[in-house]
Amino acid sequence: MAIHSLTHTTFGFNLDSTRAQQPQQNAYLSCVLASHLADSSPRRILSVSKKRRATVSFVDSDDKASGFHGPKPSEVYGFVGSITTVVATVIFLVWAYVPESWLHSIGIFYYPSRYWALAVPAYAMMTVVLALGFYCGVNFMSTPPPSSLYTVYDEFSRDPLSSAPMGGDDQPIEPISDISIDRINRSMFK
Repeated sequence: MAIHSLTHTTFGFNLDSTRAQQPQQNAYLSCVLASHLADSSPRRILSVSKKRRATVSFVDSDDKASGFHGPKPSEVYGFVGSITTVVATVIFLVWAYVPESWLHSIGIFYYPSRYWALAVPAYAMMTVVLALGFYCGVNFMSTPPPSSLYTVYDEFSRDPLSSAPMGGDDQPIEPISDISIDRINRSMFK
Protein backbone atom coordinates (compact mmCIF):
# COMPACT_ATOMS: atom_id res chain seq x y z
CA MET A 1 0.00 0.00 0.00
CA ALA A 2 2.88 2.34 0.71
CA ILE A 3 4.33 1.73 -2.76
CA HIS A 4 0.94 2.41 -4.34
CA SER A 5 0.58 5.76 -2.58
CA LEU A 6 4.19 6.57 -3.44
CA THR A 7 3.62 6.05 -7.15
CA HIS A 8 0.47 8.14 -7.21
CA THR A 9 1.85 11.01 -5.13
CA THR A 10 5.38 11.27 -6.44
CA PHE A 11 7.01 14.52 -5.37
CA GLY A 12 3.73 15.80 -3.95
CA PHE A 13 2.06 15.59 -7.35
CA ASN A 14 -1.18 13.64 -7.31
CA LEU A 15 -1.54 11.72 -10.57
CA ASP A 16 -5.15 10.73 -9.88
CA SER A 17 -6.22 14.37 -9.69
CA THR A 18 -4.54 15.15 -13.04
CA ARG A 19 -6.35 12.23 -14.64
CA ALA A 20 -9.60 13.63 -13.29
CA GLN A 21 -8.77 17.06 -14.69
CA GLN A 22 -8.06 15.79 -18.21
CA PRO A 23 -11.73 15.42 -19.21
CA GLN A 24 -12.38 18.96 -17.88
CA GLN A 25 -9.47 20.32 -19.88
CA ASN A 26 -10.57 18.44 -23.00
CA ALA A 27 -14.07 19.83 -22.59
CA TYR A 28 -12.62 23.33 -22.14
CA LEU A 29 -10.46 22.97 -25.25
CA SER A 30 -13.37 21.70 -27.33
CA CYS A 31 -15.52 24.60 -26.06
CA VAL A 32 -12.82 27.13 -26.99
CA LEU A 33 -12.37 25.46 -30.38
CA ALA A 34 -16.11 25.47 -31.04
CA SER A 35 -16.41 29.14 -30.12
CA HIS A 36 -13.33 29.87 -32.24
CA LEU A 37 -14.87 28.23 -35.31
CA ALA A 38 -18.35 29.66 -34.70
CA ASP A 39 -17.31 33.29 -34.27
CA SER A 40 -15.52 34.45 -37.39
CA SER A 41 -15.93 38.23 -37.16
CA PRO A 42 -13.01 39.36 -34.93
CA ARG A 43 -9.40 38.67 -35.82
CA ARG A 44 -8.53 38.40 -32.15
CA ILE A 45 -10.10 35.79 -29.89
CA LEU A 46 -10.01 36.12 -26.10
CA SER A 47 -10.59 32.96 -24.08
CA VAL A 48 -11.05 33.24 -20.31
CA SER A 49 -11.19 30.42 -17.79
CA LYS A 50 -11.67 30.47 -14.02
CA LYS A 51 -8.50 28.47 -13.42
CA ARG A 52 -6.38 29.97 -16.19
CA ARG A 53 -5.34 33.45 -17.16
CA ALA A 54 -6.80 35.09 -20.21
CA THR A 55 -5.06 34.15 -23.44
CA VAL A 56 -5.12 36.04 -26.71
CA SER A 57 -4.70 34.34 -30.05
CA PHE A 58 -4.49 36.02 -33.44
CA VAL A 59 -6.31 34.13 -36.14
CA ASP A 60 -5.63 34.52 -39.84
CA SER A 61 -8.78 34.82 -41.94
CA ASP A 62 -7.36 32.41 -44.54
CA ASP A 63 -7.12 29.62 -41.96
CA LYS A 64 -10.69 30.09 -40.73
CA ALA A 65 -12.27 30.35 -44.16
CA SER A 66 -10.68 27.33 -45.76
CA GLY A 67 -10.59 24.94 -42.80
CA PHE A 68 -7.20 23.79 -44.06
CA HIS A 69 -4.47 23.81 -41.41
CA GLY A 70 -1.45 23.27 -43.65
CA PRO A 71 1.13 25.74 -44.86
CA LYS A 72 0.00 28.91 -46.62
CA PRO A 73 0.76 29.27 -50.34
CA SER A 74 2.99 32.29 -49.66
CA GLU A 75 5.09 30.18 -47.28
CA VAL A 76 5.41 27.42 -49.87
CA TYR A 77 6.38 29.87 -52.62
CA GLY A 78 8.93 31.49 -50.33
CA PHE A 79 10.44 28.14 -49.41
CA VAL A 80 10.62 26.94 -53.02
CA GLY A 81 12.04 30.30 -54.12
CA SER A 82 14.77 30.24 -51.47
CA ILE A 83 15.76 26.65 -52.30
CA THR A 84 15.80 27.47 -56.03
CA THR A 85 18.00 30.52 -55.39
CA VAL A 86 20.50 28.49 -53.36
CA VAL A 87 20.66 25.71 -55.97
CA ALA A 88 21.08 28.20 -58.84
CA THR A 89 23.87 29.99 -56.95
CA VAL A 90 25.70 26.72 -56.31
CA ILE A 91 25.37 25.69 -59.97
CA PHE A 92 26.64 29.11 -61.10
CA LEU A 93 29.65 28.99 -58.74
CA VAL A 94 30.53 25.44 -59.83
CA TRP A 95 30.28 26.45 -63.50
CA ALA A 96 32.34 29.61 -62.96
CA TYR A 97 35.17 28.25 -60.76
CA VAL A 98 35.58 24.51 -61.29
CA PRO A 99 38.19 23.65 -63.97
CA GLU A 100 36.97 22.13 -67.23
CA SER A 101 38.88 18.90 -66.64
CA TRP A 102 36.93 18.29 -63.42
CA LEU A 103 33.62 18.94 -65.17
CA HIS A 104 34.60 16.50 -67.97
CA SER A 105 35.57 13.88 -65.38
CA ILE A 106 32.09 13.91 -63.83
CA GLY A 107 30.40 13.76 -67.23
CA ILE A 108 29.47 17.40 -67.87
CA PHE A 109 30.49 18.37 -71.38
CA TYR A 110 27.92 20.98 -72.42
CA TYR A 111 27.89 24.31 -70.62
CA PRO A 112 28.01 27.98 -71.66
CA SER A 113 31.26 29.81 -72.27
CA ARG A 114 33.10 31.13 -69.20
CA TYR A 115 32.88 34.60 -70.73
CA TRP A 116 29.26 34.79 -69.53
CA ALA A 117 30.30 34.15 -65.90
CA LEU A 118 31.76 37.67 -65.87
CA ALA A 119 29.62 39.33 -68.54
CA VAL A 120 26.17 38.64 -67.03
CA PRO A 121 26.89 40.13 -63.56
CA ALA A 122 28.67 43.12 -65.15
CA TYR A 123 25.78 43.75 -67.55
CA ALA A 124 23.26 43.41 -64.70
CA MET A 125 25.09 45.92 -62.51
CA MET A 126 25.45 48.43 -65.35
CA THR A 127 21.74 48.05 -66.18
CA VAL A 128 20.81 48.95 -62.60
CA VAL A 129 23.15 51.99 -62.59
CA LEU A 130 21.86 53.23 -65.96
CA ALA A 131 18.22 52.70 -64.92
CA LEU A 132 18.76 54.86 -61.81
CA GLY A 133 20.42 57.56 -63.91
CA PHE A 134 17.63 57.42 -66.49
CA TYR A 135 14.98 57.69 -63.74
CA CYS A 136 16.63 60.80 -62.25
CA GLY A 137 17.01 62.33 -65.72
CA VAL A 138 13.34 61.81 -66.60
CA ASN A 139 12.30 63.42 -63.31
CA PHE A 140 14.52 66.45 -63.98
CA MET A 141 13.13 66.79 -67.51
CA SER A 142 9.49 66.61 -66.39
CA THR A 143 9.88 69.17 -63.57
CA PRO A 144 9.18 72.77 -64.62
CA PRO A 145 11.88 75.37 -63.93
CA PRO A 146 11.61 77.40 -60.69
CA SER A 147 10.64 80.60 -62.60
CA SER A 148 7.63 78.93 -64.25
CA LEU A 149 4.08 79.66 -63.10
CA TYR A 150 3.38 75.94 -63.35
CA THR A 151 5.20 75.50 -60.04
CA VAL A 152 2.40 77.58 -58.47
CA TYR A 153 -0.61 76.75 -60.67
CA ASP A 154 -1.30 73.82 -62.99
CA GLU A 155 -4.31 72.02 -64.46
CA PHE A 156 -4.98 70.29 -61.13
CA SER A 157 -5.04 73.49 -59.01
CA ARG A 158 -8.21 74.23 -57.09
CA ASP A 159 -9.08 77.78 -56.14
CA PRO A 160 -10.87 78.18 -52.81
CA LEU A 161 -14.56 79.02 -53.09
CA SER A 162 -15.29 82.57 -52.06
CA SER A 163 -18.24 82.51 -49.73
CA ALA A 164 -19.32 84.98 -47.11
CA PRO A 165 -18.23 83.81 -43.66
CA MET A 166 -21.12 82.82 -41.49
CA GLY A 167 -21.29 84.05 -37.93
CA GLY A 168 -21.21 81.76 -34.94
CA ASP A 169 -20.42 78.08 -34.77
CA ASP A 170 -22.41 77.12 -37.89
CA GLN A 171 -19.51 77.42 -40.30
CA PRO A 172 -19.33 74.50 -42.73
CA ILE A 173 -16.09 72.71 -43.50
CA GLU A 174 -14.48 74.26 -46.56
CA PRO A 175 -13.90 71.98 -49.55
CA ILE A 176 -10.36 70.90 -50.34
CA SER A 177 -8.47 73.57 -52.26
CA ASP A 178 -4.98 74.96 -52.81
CA ILE A 179 -3.80 77.82 -50.67
CA SER A 180 -3.03 80.80 -52.88
CA ILE A 181 0.52 82.13 -53.02
CA ASP A 182 -0.51 85.61 -51.81
CA ARG A 183 -2.13 84.11 -48.69
CA ILE A 184 1.04 82.09 -47.98
CA ASN A 185 3.18 85.22 -48.44
CA ARG A 186 0.91 87.23 -46.11
CA SER A 187 1.13 84.59 -43.38
CA MET A 188 4.89 84.01 -43.73
CA PHE A 189 6.16 87.56 -44.29
CA LYS A 190 3.99 89.80 -42.06
